[in-house]
Amino acid sequence: MRSRWIVVGLAVLFIGALAGSALAPPPAGAVSKEMIQMQQQLTQILQNQQDLRSAIDSSNATMRTLVQQSLDATNQLSGQMNGLQKAVQEVQANSGSRIDSMGQQTQGLADNVQDIQARVGKLSQQVTDIQNLLQSIDAKVSGGAGSPAASGAGPGAYAPSGSSDPSAANSNPSPAAISPISADTLYQNALRDFTSGKYDLAHQEFYDYIKHFPSNDLASNSQFYIGEIAYAQNNFKEAIADYEAVLTNYPKSFKIAASLLKKGMAELETAQKAAGIRDLREVVKRFPGSEESRRATAKLHEVGATPAATRSR
Repeated sequence: MRSRWIVVGLAVLFIGALAGSALAPPPAGAVSKEMIQMQQQLTQILQNQQDLRSAIDSSNATMRTLVQQSLDATNQLSGQMNGLQKAVQEVQANSGSRIDSMGQQTQGLADNVQDIQARVGKLSQQVTDIQNLLQSIDAKVSGGAGSPAASGAGPGAYAPSGSSDPSAANSNPSPAAISPISADTLYQNALRDFTSGKYDLAHQEFYDYIKHFPSNDLASNSQFYIGEIAYAQNNFKEAIADYEAVLTNYPKSFKIAASLLKKGMAELETAQKAAGIRDLREVVKRFPGSEESRRATAKLHEVGATPAATRSR
C-alpha cells in the first residue's frame, strides 16, 4: 500500500515538472532570435516597398518623356501640315490667276475668230449690196435716169465723239465734222484695250458698241466684257449685274456659259454662297464637257460643294 502511494507521488511530481517547463517563459536567447527574424522580414518588406516605389517613379518619368516627345512630334507635324496647306493655297491661287489670264486670252482669240467670221459675212453682204446697186444704176442709166446722189457715210458708221445725238451717224454730216468708225473697228479697239489692261477705255468702247450697234452679233460679247472689266476691278456686285444682262438680253449668245460661270464666281466673292453654288452647278448641268464646266467643277470642290445637288432620302 505504501509503495503504491510512493509511485503515485513520483508520477505527480513528474507531471508537475513537465507542466512547469511547458508554462515557463522561453529562454531569452529564443526570444531574441525571433525578434531578429521579424526585424529582418520587416526590413525586407520596406526594401521591397522602396524598390517598387522607385520602379513606379521611373515608369512615370519614362511615360512623361514619351508623352512630351509625342506632343513635340504632333506640334511639329501640325506646323508642317500648316506650311503644306499654305503652300497648296498659294499654288491654287497662282494657278487660278494663270487660268483666269489664259481664259481671258482664249476668249479674246475666240472673239477675234468670230469677229473675222462676222466681217467675212458682212463683206459678202456688202458685195451683194454693191452688185445690186450697180445693177440698179445700170438699169436707171439704160432707162435715161440720172445718177443717184451720194449720201452720207452709210450704215454701220459710228461717231465716237463730237456729237451728242446717237442718230448723227445716220444723218448727212460733212466729212470734216466727224470721222465715222465701223462697228468692227470699234469692237476691235475695245477688245485690244481690254486685253492690254486699259479697262476704263475698253469699258467706254464696249458701252458705245452696245449703244450704237445693239443688234449686231458682238453686242452680247461687249456686254460680257463689261462684266469682265468689273470683275477684274473687284467690283463684284456690278459684275453680277453685267453678267445677268448677258443672260437676260442675249439668251442665244455663245457667252451664256461664260457669263453664268463668272456670275457664280462673283456671287461667291460677295458671300452669296448659295446663289454662287447654284449657278456653278447650272453650268455643269447645261454645258457638260466644256471648259466652263471644268472650271465650275473645280470651283465647287474648292468651296466644299459637289457638282450636283444631293437629294435627301
